[in-house]
Amino acid sequence: MPSFDVVSEVEKHEAQNAVDNANKELERRFDFKGVGASFELKEFVVTLTANEEFQIEQMKPMLEGAMIKRDIKVSCLEYGELKGAGKQVKMTATMRQGIDKELGKKMVKLVKDSKLKVQASIQGETIRVTGKKRDDLQQVMALFRQDESIDMPLAFKNFKD
Repeated sequence: MPSFDVVSEVEKHEAQNAVDNANKELERRFDFKGVGASFELKEFVVTLTANEEFQIEQMKPMLEGAMIKRDIKVSCLEYGELKGAGKQVKMTATMRQGIDKELGKKMVKLVKDSKLKVQASIQGETIRVTGKKRDDLQQVMALFRQDESIDMPLAFKNFKD
């Protein structure tokens, strides 16, 4: 019986490329010359560093634009509190990964409402979809890609015939 798993993950290499591109854009911007502003990625947490709070607010769209160019959904970013004052201000942006229970239930309901002859079940942070026909599974993939309410980057893995 054909099946596949739906997971939500951000490719580490693509995330690093997006942060590198955002840093290059910082270097090119005239209003950030000599400021010492930077983006740094560690374990899917991006640290935005600048001298002033308004500069951090200007850096957010740069990071989001670089992520969009790398096909990473911006909605997976979760911004933290602004820390520091005076000479250096920092903010963290965490890249959420994994399908939480609430989103998993919504995705299973979406499959059931589609009236396709497949079964979807939540297995931890993944959703397994099984069906008799490969075409039905491909329709489910298209359904997940088209749905705007799913705000996490999805990947389809372990496709078995």
